Amino acid sequence: MSKETMADFEQELTQSFRVLKVGDLIDGMIVDINDEEVTLDLNYFVPGVIPLSELSDDPDFSAMRDLKIGDSIQAMVTQTDDGRGNVELSLKDANEVSVWGKLNQLFEEQTIVSVRVKESVNSGVVAYLEGMRAFIPASQLSTSYVEDTSVYIGKQLDVRLITVDESARKLVLSAKSVLREQEQENDRRKMSTIAPGTILEGTVESLMPYGAFVQLKNGLSGLVHISKICMKRIKKPSEVLSVGQEVKVKVLEVKDGKISLSIRDVETNTSDIVTDVEEAAEEVFDYKSEEIPNNPFGALLAGIQIEE
Repeated sequence: MSKETMADFEQELTQSFRVLKVGDLIDGMIVDINDEEVTLDLNYFVPGVIPLSELSDDPDFSAMRDLKIGDSIQAMVTQTDDGRGNVELSLKDANEVSVWGKLNQLFEEQTIVSVRVKESVNSGVVAYLEGMRAFIPASQLSTSYVEDTSVYIGKQLDVRLITVDESARKLVLSAKSVLREQEQENDRRKMSTIAPGTILEGTVESLMPYGAFVQLKNGLSGLVHISKICMKRIKKPSEVLSVGQEVKVKVLEVKDGKISLSIRDVETNTSDIVTDVEEAAEEVFDYKSEEIPNNPFGALLAGIQIEE
């Protein structure tokens, strides 16, 4: 244990008689916590006190739980004399001075943070981040439409900051962007397990003029082009398919986040089939009878081109 020198004593004496002003940031050690205030040793000739209302705006904050005697904290001077001879301080004002820099860094780096929803308000919910009140619009709570935001009260959400405005003291968070990223990663993982040529079961979820979207058992969806629905030529998928119909499909290709499927190739077990019926009808076939050149019927057909 080091002994206190005369220089140390002189420094402490100088600090104890320094002049404090409203707005100054000052370090202190917690020496008492009660139901009304937190008392700090400021190494000053009078102690500092922080009213409970000046600790944090976060309703979950508890002085008894989140602070302990012996902790060193920094607070802002709000009054040099509170009427009892103490320096009145604010912890939340001191935190606010430094917190915006941290919030801006979280925003720039698109860091995912966890918050708990405290209340439901008009068109969204409120949470607290770094002791600051933050708003999550209803449109940013989920990847789907949210009608009743009150069901989110008390829920822990992973979010990103999408608006940080210090001048307006405005923070806006989004859980939707995090959820969407997680869904995309989950889809990529599922797609990596699907191999071309695999035959799967699925349900027709929608019909378009150009084909049918089929939802597979793993939740992914793929497109069956109209030319891959059946052997015969059809003008629209609804001629042979209906929404909700159970079908078997063959995976043709998995590329760029898209799955190409075929119903037709499940039956034929091949994809080497001409897909354009009109083009196939225009193909020219050359029938020549080279095997029996002296046959009158063969001679008649020899060299003649027949279009089908």
